[in-house]
Amino acid sequence: MSACVPTRADDPRREEHSHEPHSPPPGRRPRLAGADVSASIAVFLIALPLSLGIALATGAPLQAGLVAAAVGGLVAGRLGGAPLQVSGPAAGLTVVTAELIHQYGWRTTCAITVLAGLAQLGLGLLRVARTALAVSPAIVHGMLAGIGVTIAVAQLHIVLGGIPHSSVLDNLRELPAQLARVHPAALAVSVLTLALLVLWPRLPGRAGKLLRKVPTPLVAVAVATTTASLMGLSLPKVDLPSWSSHALAALPDGPVLGLVAAVLTITLVCSVQSLLGAVAVDKLVAGRPEQSAQVGRSDLDRELLGQGAANVVSGALGGLPIAGVAVRSSANVHAGAMSRNSTMLHGVLVVVAALLMVPILELIPLASLAALVMAVGIQMVSLHHIRTVTRHREVLVYAVTTLAVVFFGVLEGVTLGIAMAVGVALHRLTRTRITHDETEGVHHVHVRGQLTFLAVPRLSRTLHLVPQGADAVVELDGSFMDHAAYESLQDWQNTHTVHGGTVELVGRRSGVRIGEPTGPAGLQALAGVAAEESADCRCHPWTPWRNHQCEIPEAALLRDGQPGDAQGTGADDAGGGAAPSDADGALRADGTDSTGGRGGTGGHGGTGEPDKVSEPNPTGGDADSLARPDDPQDNTADANEDTGTGAATDTSRPSARQLARGISAFQRNTAPLVRGELARLAREGQQPSQLFLTCADSRLVTSMITSSGPGDLFVVRNVGNLVPLPGHESGDDSVAAAIEYAVDVLEVRSITVCGHSGCGAMQALLASEPGAAQTPLRRWLRHGEPSLERMSDEDRPWARLAGRAPADAVEQLCLTNVVQQLEHLRAHESVARALRAGELELHGMYFHVGEAQAYLLTEGHEDRVFDHVGVADLSA
Repeated sequence: MSACVPTRADDPRREEHSHEPHSPPPGRRPRLAGADVSASIAVFLIALPLSLGIALATGAPLQAGLVAAAVGGLVAGRLGGAPLQVSGPAAGLTVVTAELIHQYGWRTTCAITVLAGLAQLGLGLLRVARTALAVSPAIVHGMLAGIGVTIAVAQLHIVLGGIPHSSVLDNLRELPAQLARVHPAALAVSVLTLALLVLWPRLPGRAGKLLRKVPTPLVAVAVATTTASLMGLSLPKVDLPSWSSHALAALPDGPVLGLVAAVLTITLVCSVQSLLGAVAVDKLVAGRPEQSAQVGRSDLDRELLGQGAANVVSGALGGLPIAGVAVRSSANVHAGAMSRNSTMLHGVLVVVAALLMVPILELIPLASLAALVMAVGIQMVSLHHIRTVTRHREVLVYAVTTLAVVFFGVLEGVTLGIAMAVGVALHRLTRTRITHDETEGVHHVHVRGQLTFLAVPRLSRTLHLVPQGADAVVELDGSFMDHAAYESLQDWQNTHTVHGGTVELVGRRSGVRIGEPTGPAGLQALAGVAAEESADCRCHPWTPWRNHQCEIPEAALLRDGQPGDAQGTGADDAGGGAAPSDADGALRADGTDSTGGRGGTGGHGGTGEPDKVSEPNPTGGDADSLARPDDPQDNTADANEDTGTGAATDTSRPSARQLARGISAFQRNTAPLVRGELARLAREGQQPSQLFLTCADSRLVTSMITSSGPGDLFVVRNVGNLVPLPGHESGDDSVAAAIEYAVDVLEVRSITVCGHSGCGAMQALLASEPGAAQTPLRRWLRHGEPSLERMSDEDRPWARLAGRAPADAVEQLCLTNVVQQLEHLRAHESVARALRAGELELHGMYFHVGEAQAYLLTEGHEDRVFDHVGVADLSA
């Protein structure tokens, strides 16, 4: 077998499909994509009736809604930092704008909009956009819900054929009288509009799927308008006066404090809604790979500048305040928009409609627009948001904000919501449970929560329940302790120790001993003072770590009288995936890596990622200078360290202590959580649904990657995730036995072969030489030779990753090996029988370690493509 595998880099056919430029070549004018055109039409058809309806709800001239929609598309669309977010008159601004119009008049409201835009420009220049994201989502959702309730109650009067009042309380008081004098024609048109809004998205069948592509708001308003015209109903309709009489902004007239408050309110609501909308659009785009490849993440500061410029222009031209609109933005994304051109083109279409479609627009009944806006208001009270804030224990903040917005106003409601959120946070900070119990003569004091000065009286009372001279254990379960609590606990500890007692301070994690049992060093560590004396594990399960073992300070090892062991603590570095000094880090066929040391797959043999460098271990050496029995530079290593005899039972050695700490952490933290499930599995036996065959690489944690738990996966691991063909095992039937047991006995429903980046076995295959010594590793790797031959075959298409070519020959072989091992699986009799019966599925998977990204093999076509698995796919 050749040691050199052609990479086909010289193949002109493959060069033609290299990376496409991200921007058109110089000298060419950018063309408008067809997806942007279709998306702009869909957004325009939604924006047109909504803009008129929101203008109607605010009491502004109806043309103001069209002006805001056009400016939002053209100005905010061109200057904003969220390319696919559509801006325009938003339902969330309806209540604020209606109140301003009622109090100051329309022209002054336009001036307030201009000033709010200037304020947004200032905030954008100060680059404080992300500060708005610090507002609790419960406050934002509560604000929108309160606005939605206000809108729905007000528009209900128009639906019934009446005229709304300025406040929610007035509208509620007048509602019984309005019900007594319902206008039948207005009610009929409104009911028809609402029925279409509800039923149109639920049309069944293939024909319904085609019809649902037409925007629901357009269908509802168009059908209601057509019905009212054909039946000759006498109803108030849209009245668009001549543009020559359109009112523009004037100098603000009113009390200074009132105007300042109005500007701040518009600025706050517009900014927060737009920035949160931009973040939401990013999430939508991230779930659509075809769009995320061309659309970058939003620039929130630029988005704030774009919104400010749009509000300045809209206010100056006599338009409504502008913000990012969720309904139109989501429609833009789902329609396949690829750039900001769709948003801008939708603004152009609004301008055309405002100039050329006036006779058609004046046929729309106001009752139909009111029903449309009322439905939008009802949708703003989202059950999903309510469930979310309830799950996060913030329903009180949500409720206070909603009710305050409804009864007092938006600015007052948000202020009260912020005050309530701060109060809830302080309550949680000061909510500390302190308990005392005695077990076998040892007094245990448990502190659950943060220790602040507010908890000091309760802490002191509980600590004094411990008799003088008794043994005490104080367990501190919290991440914060202020100075008052620290002083109180330290004083009690010193006093108790002087009277002959012992005090042991422990954290909430197993094995954490904070300082000496009778000294205050542990308090200093918990209070934030560096305590290098503590050499115990401080790791949480499933938190960032290097092999989930804390690095043991050299000083601690010297204190224990074992200076020779200090070098061994670097084993964490070797197993943590740091690449050796040799960039390729490949396994040789004789079982050593390229540095001459003992190798492994991936984790111990190198990551295969040349951009990774060795990290220093606690002793100052690098990962490759660790003590190894076969390292000629190490004359002090114990031979038993490699064989596992002798040192394995010496708990004074670092490796043994790490093992004991890990087991102890499991028994304390994890075992209580899984004991019930494991007891059930012990009674019922294992019933896994998947056989997961992957590499023995230490960096692949199967339960973490697949979000699985006890009893979910039947896992087989070997060097290179290889599946020997039947009859080629040569005495090693372990993989075949596992496959037979999983398929015939456990009756698994799927088998997954998972490869990974930087696989040492694949590197060893590429670097192998004919005639090399037949070591155990070399004999095992012969099962991977078909993968090497498959990659060298010019007549077979290469397996590839979606969106990019393999980084190098190693990654190409890793992908090809997964495809080849799936074919080996099909050759096993038990697998073939289950596949014929339709009882089994085979899956290929590739895990990129450096990216922490999984790719699944797409079946069903000749080209083998590993598709990106994103967050959006998990909810499908």
